[in-house]
Amino acid sequence: MGPLIYLIACEPSGDQLGAMLMTALKEQTGGNVRFAGVGGPLMTAAGLSSLFDVRDLALLGVFEVLPKARMVLKRVKSAVADIDAKQPNILVTIDSWGFTGRVHERLAKRNSPIPRVRYVAPQVWAWRPGRAKQLSRWINHLLTLLPFEPAYFTPHGLAATWVGHPVLESGYTAGDGIAFRKKHNIALDRRVVAVLPGSRRSEVTRLLPVFKETVEILAERYPNLHVVMPTVDTVAHEVYMASGGASGGWAAPVTVVMDDAQRRDAFAACECAMAASGTVSLELALAGIPHVIAYKVNPMSAMAFRMLAKTRFVNLINILVGHEAVPERLQGKCKPEVIADDLTLLMRDEMRRVAQRADFSAALSKLSPGGERPSRKAAQAVLGLIRK
Repeated sequence: MGPLIYLIACEPSGDQLGAMLMTALKEQTGGNVRFAGVGGPLMTAAGLSSLFDVRDLALLGVFEVLPKARMVLKRVKSAVADIDAKQPNILVTIDSWGFTGRVHERLAKRNSPIPRVRYVAPQVWAWRPGRAKQLSRWINHLLTLLPFEPAYFTPHGLAATWVGHPVLESGYTAGDGIAFRKKHNIALDRRVVAVLPGSRRSEVTRLLPVFKETVEILAERYPNLHVVMPTVDTVAHEVYMASGGASGGWAAPVTVVMDDAQRRDAFAACECAMAASGTVSLELALAGIPHVIAYKVNPMSAMAFRMLAKTRFVNLINILVGHEAVPERLQGKCKPEVIADDLTLLMRDEMRRVAQRADFSAALSKLSPGGERPSRKAAQAVLGLIRK
């Protein structure tokens, strides 16, 4: 009987990462591996029976988590009890430290012999460096996405392995924009712009009204504008209703899509995009789509971040290349007229698009150790820890 690997991923990005890890683990073991834990639809499709529905755990900053603290703690207790009952060979949690950190802490405090791994390092290089020491108390090994991250944790006695960024395996270089236009009856002369308001309800609530007003401004400048809105399961209903649903209501036609293949094709059909800050920026970079990122959070969360921030940028592409390749429109700068002007410049100026794409290539080249598949590296690390 193969090893039992317990996985926890609470958000769409973690669900995608978990599904890729599961696939790689099956490849590495010839299918002789078992899974348990918590995950979303992609991990379920890969063979996980989730302990509970993760959609309520797609939370944001501390001030968004607090109102749901009782529910979060109930789910933590449930996950820990399930781990105690199943006694897996290893626990691998993916990001979402607000939830998974509590699971690790409880297991560590009772001296659980189960090896505890966190996949995706907290951004201690950006803010809250003290969390590196905290992690060293609760987990045994850290798998990082970025090459410079292990150095922040090993001084605290926490072993860390750089495995590379999973976005490199996401297939966003292979979208079919022409097929997407044909499927959704979007004429070739339409100026297609992607609107990506995030994967959390709080993100969609704050960003989609701003993006809608941005589209109103762009539609006045480009009467042949068409909006595509790729979204994810956690917020699909909210996005569909906010986009006007079947009745429309936006200043330009809107096409909402959900599945991964349609998302890749939608990107390929786009001229540019406006997106919530996050991994989606790397996906757009892989697709070669010039874009602007925007973000708004609870004012108290924003104030806390500004006080603790240790980096000039929040966008990973900008961090990797050392300058603002992708415009960052955060908090007070997250305004329709500002974003509309940014996108207009990208739509009108070929040199700006060329420069952004050059920065995309420079940033993406730094995301993989030795050109190896990140999920394969992660699977090798997990299996190595089990053998050890």
